[in-house]
Amino acid sequence: MNSYFTKIPKWIRSVYPKQIWSFSNSKKEIFLTFDDGPTPEITDWVLNMLDQFDAKATFFCIGNNIEQNPTTYENILKAGHSVGNHTYSHEKGWKTKNEDYLNSVLKTDRIIEELKLKPNNPKLFRPPYGKIKRSQTKLLLEKGYKIVMWSILSWDFDTSITPKQCLNNVVKNAEQGNIIVFHDSVKAFERLQIALPKVLEYFSEKGFVFKRIS
Repeated sequence: MNSYFTKIPKWIRSVYPKQIWSFSNSKKEIFLTFDDGPTPEITDWVLNMLDQFDAKATFFCIGNNIEQNPTTYENILKAGHSVGNHTYSHEKGWKTKNEDYLNSVLKTDRIIEELKLKPNNPKLFRPPYGKIKRSQTKLLLEKGYKIVMWSILSWDFDTSITPKQCLNNVVKNAEQGNIIVFHDSVKAFERLQIALPKVLEYFSEKGFVFKRIS
């Protein structure tokens, strides 16, 4: 998957038709997602910001981070958000053997199960970097996973852009039914802390509802 795009074009979606790129555009709904957490303080800041706008979201969590920060992970679920699997160590699917990739996903699932807090949907998965082989997609689909991609990439992880550019990536491109990617990570926080409140405010004023993926 070419990460150059902010708004994913239709031709890329057509190449990977079994993955989820967006939802119905018949309602004024937007689906915020956050990758690479849980991260102490940053994830909790995101949760507080979402709560201020009565917004729900989906967090695609790295297994190793869940293992190290179980309380932060639990806070996500207790606030009524969805969580998804983002592999154990943020592996690039294109450079990882299928068996190792699947084991990373299953290891993350075991960590989640051990915490005794049932996710809203335990079978959500997002491939790190959006890079996943067709053969890996097939394996995960056979095990019942929903592979969730995105419609809009905020680029908050890119240290070469400004918070304003990050904000504009979202507000100038997002439409009804879109899935938007942010990151609750240290690397992204400089841009996230400026862009997220303004995104929430902008779309709330336009009558949008922020929904979790289930």
